[in-house]
Amino acid sequence: MEKRKLGIFSIPKLTFGSNIFGWTVDKKTSFSLLDKLLENGLNFIDTADIYSTWAPGNKGGESENIIGSWLKLNGRRDKIIIATKVGMQFSENKKGLSRNYILQAIEDSLKRLQTDYIDLYQSHKDDEITDIDETLGAYDSLIKAGKVRMIGASNFSAERLKESVLVSKNKNLAPYQCLQPHYNLFDRQDFETKLEQFCLENNFGVITYFSLASGFLTGKYRSEKDFTKSIRGGSMHKFLNKRGHNILKALDVVSERHQANPSQVSLAWLMARPSVTAPIASATTLAQIDELVKATHLKLNTEDIIYLNEASAY
Repeated sequence: MEKRKLGIFSIPKLTFGSNIFGWTVDKKTSFSLLDKLLENGLNFIDTADIYSTWAPGNKGGESENIIGSWLKLNGRRDKIIIATKVGMQFSENKKGLSRNYILQAIEDSLKRLQTDYIDLYQSHKDDEITDIDETLGAYDSLIKAGKVRMIGASNFSAERLKESVLVSKNKNLAPYQCLQPHYNLFDRQDFETKLEQFCLENNFGVITYFSLASGFLTGKYRSEKDFTKSIRGGSMHKFLNKRGHNILKALDVVSERHQANPSQVSLAWLMARPSVTAPIASATTLAQIDELVKATHLKLNTEDIIYLNEASAY
């Protein structure tokens, strides 16, 4: 598996998103998926403390709990790079990026993950109420204590990300070294016009979420009658416009050229983007993991990329 640099880490070119654990995938299946990922060199796992609070009956922490149980069972902590997040509302009084909350949340995540350190700890979203130096100071103390190895940001504006970098430099605090933005072949404009150049100029790693546009870029949602195919189907309306259909058509053409499928082509397009380190993608079956592995070996040529860029132009 090809490796890429993400701050202090060497990671595979695809990140596995575990927000499905405890939601659409049960514990037993999650264990099988994690085993398969490790067998194929996909050892970078992205989660968050709030995953998956949205599922009926869940309270949050389900994904971390499953990963922690798997780690305890197989004893392969040193083979896995774990990225988790803090900041989104976990419960009524648990949210934000204050020092006190971060120090509390890290202990909860460590307990659920059954580990004594987190490889990549990320601000899940910006907290404009809390001073940046307070947040970075908390992270800095966790890195010095050995509980966190590196920090990153998600859902930050370009302005706040730049300000955070300056605060780190001026106050000699541990800096954010990567960004997790919403970015895919359909949702291009925000990242490309506001954040991409900054990330390139500052050697920021980039791990994209919603890399397949909530499933639209798999090609299985082409009309309203397809919305019943999954629990995410109801969110497909926003993609079914002229531009969306142009993208699907282009994906079909490139897929046929390479004997691949639209998901693999969409991920390969992201992996070919100079600013992207590793897109995040999920799988609910072992067969889908095989498809993800194939995506990491798919090499798009210049013609493919230009064609996809033009079809998805904003």
